Amino acid sequence: MWGHACMAVITTFRTAVRLTGGRVLLWSLLGRLPNAMCPIGTLLLVTHNSGSVWRGSAVAGALAVSQALGGPLVGRLADRRGQRPVGLAAAAVNALAIVALVLASENRLPLTPQIVAAALIGLSMPLIGPLSRSRWVRLAGGDPELTSATLSLDGTVDEVSFTAGPAVIGLLATLLDPAAGLLLAAGLVGVCGTLFALHPTAPPGAVTERRTGGRLLSTPYALLLAGMALLGACFGSIQVGVTATTEHLGHPGAAGLIYGFLGGTSAFAGVATAALPSRWDLPVRLRVATALLLGASLPLLAVQSVTGLALAIGCLGVAIAPQMITMFGLVERTVPAARLGEAMAALVSSITLAQSAGTLAAGWVADRYGPTSPFRVTCAAAAAALLLAALTATSRRYRRPVSSEERAPAAELMAR
Repeated sequence: MWGHACMAVITTFRTAVRLTGGRVLLWSLLGRLPNAMCPIGTLLLVTHNSGSVWRGSAVAGALAVSQALGGPLVGRLADRRGQRPVGLAAAAVNALAIVALVLASENRLPLTPQIVAAALIGLSMPLIGPLSRSRWVRLAGGDPELTSATLSLDGTVDEVSFTAGPAVIGLLATLLDPAAGLLLAAGLVGVCGTLFALHPTAPPGAVTERRTGGRLLSTPYALLLAGMALLGACFGSIQVGVTATTEHLGHPGAAGLIYGFLGGTSAFAGVATAALPSRWDLPVRLRVATALLLGASLPLLAVQSVTGLALAIGCLGVAIAPQMITMFGLVERTVPAARLGEAMAALVSSITLAQSAGTLAAGWVADRYGPTSPFRVTCAAAAAALLLAALTATSRRYRRPVSSEERAPAAELMAR
């Protein structure tokens, strides 16, 4: 049974890869790593150089807030002007801003210039994830099943970058210095972000399509934005909690590795999600995954060792990918197809903005109530997410899209 499910997943992924080839997937993966490296890398760098978790949280929070605000703007420009010119400009500015933050922190400059550099990083962050999903949707040609498969594949790429980014930061922080990780991020975004922007699959601007794309904001979509925001608050508080706890236990370099372990178990769960039977409709999956999120968050309140922290974080990761993938899948049922890329970007901004709020709140709590207290913020956000999903995630609100039989599959169009 599981063997048949795994073969079906592999076949679906192979079909999706045929739309672009493997090269753009590689650029997409490597270009996303800085997005996962910069938040935890900034937190580690500034905390290490200043000796204050709050200062590190403030700079990392500024990065997250600016990324949430700048993301929709970059996405809008990419839709109007094309992904190529906007992607090239964003990659160049972002690489320079990361280098500027490293120089400011290493030279012990005041907090203000460090916050300004971090804000510029966020504002110029290339939206490789949302732009990649927008490409997938265009290439899928309107086939719902192939669109779903490509978004699942893209979600796997997201999870791999989410895993590898903090792990690389943690490894370099342990072996060298936190600055080394951010300098690597600058190189990756400069090179791979450029290659991603230059790939032939980059769509041109489409002003007309955006003007006629239909209404974006609706009650179901607003609920998804709220759910993603609560998940972002979990992310931010977990980052601070892991950083503060590992530093308290005398192993500060383990923070990135443990947070990367969270991404590893999340990626594994994400792949397994693709093998779930179709009778598990997306609203049901969302309610179950959110319940798992709360249940897995509670053990974090009792951790007393690095090993215990790693185990608790690993269990928490099992609930994250299924919840994220499910919410991204539900977006297809709530927004016009012509505005799906914009909707994806807004979801990412929702996560990022809430992550900054969770980071700031958790940093404040850590300085006043102890190193594990940020996990109280995690549990509170997870409880609110479960309440929201239990009350609103219904099949009636999120109806299924048009069946594939009603459209010509994009795979058949390609074969012709």
